[in-house]
Parts: sequence; C-alpha cells; structure tokens
Amino acid sequence: MSQEQQSRYSVRKFDRTITLDTGLSLTEALFPDSVSPITLHQLEKLPPEMQRSLLRIMLPTDLMVRFGIDPITLRDGEGNLLVHVIRNKPGTAYRFEVRHRPDAEDPLAEMEIADTPFGHLEVLWVSSNDPNAPRFPVDRDENGTPTCYGTVTRNVTAEIAAMRAGLAPGQVRRGLRAFRRMLERMETLLTCLNQREYTAEPLAYHTAIIFERHGFSYLAGEARMRRIHEGFLPGGDFFKRLDGSTPFRQPEMAFTIRGRSWAIHDGILDEPWERVKMIKRVGHNAGVDTFPGGKW
Repeated sequence: MSQEQQSRYSVRKFDRTITLDTGLSLTEALFPDSVSPITLHQLEKLPPEMQRSLLRIMLPTDLMVRFGIDPITLRDGEGNLLVHVIRNKPGTAYRFEVRHRPDAEDPLAEMEIADTPFGHLEVLWVSSNDPNAPRFPVDRDENGTPTCYGTVTRNVTAEIAAMRAGLAPGQVRRGLRAFRRMLERMETLLTCLNQREYTAEPLAYHTAIIFERHGFSYLAGEARMRRIHEGFLPGGDFFKRLDGSTPFRQPEMAFTIRGRSWAIHDGILDEPWERVKMIKRVGHNAGVDTFPGGKW
C-alpha cells in the first residue's frame, strides 16, 4: 500500500461513527441530552479506579510538583504518601490534604466538600499554607485547647502577631496564592459530576469578599454585607467603634478587607458573624461587589 493510500485509509478509518450495541453512537452515549447530578455519596458506588481519577482532579498539581510530590504516585522521593483523602461516614463529606512532608504540621493545601440535602455540593473549607513562612498558633489558646480558628476561643497574643504580619483571621501561615486554582479544580470536578453550581458558607468577612471576587453571589447575607460596608464608611456606626480600644480596632482598618475582618472577628458588630450563604454557578461570575474598591 502506498503512502498516499495509507493516508486516505487513515482518514476514512477515523472518520467513522462508532456505534454501540445499544444503537447509540459513542458521542450520544457519553453526552446524553439529559444527565442527573452525581453526589459524593453516589461517587462511592463507582469503581475505585474511577473514584481515584475523579478525586485526583481536586489536587493542585503545580503545588505538588513545586514541593517534590509526584502527581501520579502522590508520594515524595522516599516513597511517603503525602496526599490524603479523608471521608466521614456515610461518605457525604470529603477532605483533601496535601503535605510537603509526612510530619508537616499544616497542609500545603486542603479543601473539604460535602453533599447538601438538595443534591448539590458545598465547600466547607479551603486553604493553603506556605510551609516556609512563620507560623502563628491562632488555632490553639494559651492552654493548648483548639480554638477552631478563633471561632470558639481565642489566642489574642498570637492573633495580634498574625495581624501585624499581614495575615487575616484564622490564618496560621501566609498562604500560597492558590485559591483561584483550587476553585478552578473544584469546578472541573463539578462538571465531571454533572453539577452546575455549588455553595459555600464563608467563615469570616474577608472570606466572603474573596468568594465575591471569584464569582460567587449570595443565597443569604448580601444585605448584611452591604450594611457592614455602610457601617465602616466614615461616619458609620462601625467606623466610630474603631476607637483604638484594642489592637483590632484601629481607625485605618475601616479601609481594607483584612482590617475590617479583624475588627469583626474582635466583635465590633452587634451580633456574631453568621447567616451568610453563597453560591457559584460553574463558569459564571456573578459580579457581586459589596466592598467597591476595597483593598486587601
């Protein structure tokens, strides 16, 4: 067979529509008109190799390579497994943790996602930590008791040091600027699971603003966020409470995202930080901005 004949044969060969025993083309079988969302609970029913393939999507490959983790084996050069997926029972929540060493105190990156009662997915926690940055023990009080990142009890001394180092409430180390990439991976997983949207409950004011700037809108709490913004404007009631009475209540904190978040963490509002629920449609930016021009 001549080279020209081989070329024509190859074109004809790969131009054919592959038909399954059901009578459907492969394209029709892989991409039907009607698809149902797949939950994390249903994911457990898939073959293990398919579960691994799907869950691997969540892993920040560039960070793993940067810190010497093989993105295929998920191990370091000495064979230590450095990526862990932890699920609760009956499997409605998954937590992903990537560490640069087996004995590392904090993960390089972590994300926790869960099923909602309505068949959607919810982001419960997402963060990254620079292992080479100083650590501030805001996660434990002076007695060593977990603070739940300052939401139950506080280590004020550590918080002051963290704030002065440029961190936000709840941060134990400087981050790796991986938030956008982690959310992009989250959305890729969602498309694989036939999910069109996901929700999140920001644990702090600055987290809500970050979610806004990555395309989220509000299911609940937008009016409250706008009320907070008004209160921090010069002459507002929250602005007036930035009286220097604590390190977290300095007047200049009204003008930055991080400053406002520390003041709210310090209890400057009339009520606890809660009742904020956000939603993100895959591939869409809602364009919500409750702190116009706000800098970090």
